[in-house]
Amino acid sequence: MKTRILCIVGPTAVGKTELSLQLAEALSGEIVSADSMQVYRGMDIGTAKLPMNQRRGIVHHMIDVAEPTEAYTVHRYAVHARKVIEEIALRNKTPIVVGGTGLYVRALTEHFDFTETREDEVLRAQLTARAEREGVARLHEELGLRDPEAANRIHPNDLRRIIRALEVNEITGKTLEENWSAGERPYEAMMVGLTLSREALYKRIETRVDEMIDEGLLHEVERLRALGCQRGMASMQAIGYRQVFDFFDGLLSFEAMVDEIKKASRRYAKRQWSWYRSDQCVHWYDRTEDGMILETIRDRVLQGWFESLHDSQPLGGTR
Repeated sequence: MKTRILCIVGPTAVGKTELSLQLAEALSGEIVSADSMQVYRGMDIGTAKLPMNQRRGIVHHMIDVAEPTEAYTVHRYAVHARKVIEEIALRNKTPIVVGGTGLYVRALTEHFDFTETREDEVLRAQLTARAEREGVARLHEELGLRDPEAANRIHPNDLRRIIRALEVNEITGKTLEENWSAGERPYEAMMVGLTLSREALYKRIETRVDEMIDEGLLHEVERLRALGCQRGMASMQAIGYRQVFDFFDGLLSFEAMVDEIKKASRRYAKRQWSWYRSDQCVHWYDRTEDGMILETIRDRVLQGWFESLHDSQPLGGTR
């Protein structure tokens, strides 16, 4: 029998963390983060990690598992997180996957042929050198010819993911989508999505950015730089961190830096929504609807979770 997991997805700042805590309390759950930047130690404020004293005693996994000076791949995440999920299940706890990194969630809930998509350090170095000579835009343009779907999903400035997509295509001769084989899904997953009106979500995003600045984001980046983090590292491509680097290097004023962080966060939320909206397994809850406070959503999710224990219908839902 497959392990049952609950997945909570949606754009940044929509309220996934609070809902996950409420559900973990109700289901005797442990939380498995699916955030590609919360894996890095020392990157706390800019990635909105929940402080230990706010976790209500609920165990959180896949946070602070890598140094910010190293690259962390989706393959490494999937291997580690799947092991964690099985350990949670053996403790008779409910694994609750929470995150905004669509690729990480998909790597857990679907079958991906990681055996063919090995890493090629020589090819990666060649592509990196080309980006330095020809510009990132040229590599993104090439990706558009080889794998148009991946190019549409990956931001034109996201060099790390552009290189990885080109690498997979070169090694396997397939697009990223084609590497998601039709193999059996590893878990029985109930997919829950949170959404908000654009106006309300953008307001929450801007408030969060202001709070990050007040809480010491600039000091956090200063400390990371002192530890050896450089702007070209994968971890420093995170929203907030790369803009603070620009501020420190005199490329942005303080006001422009804050504005750029807010704009980048809004664009990221749009990309997250674009990623998830095509997934017919996600059962969406719109927080802007009357009465759709988190407690109401929690109760409806719990009802669906327990009902699925007693019938043969697949977990999840429709939009």
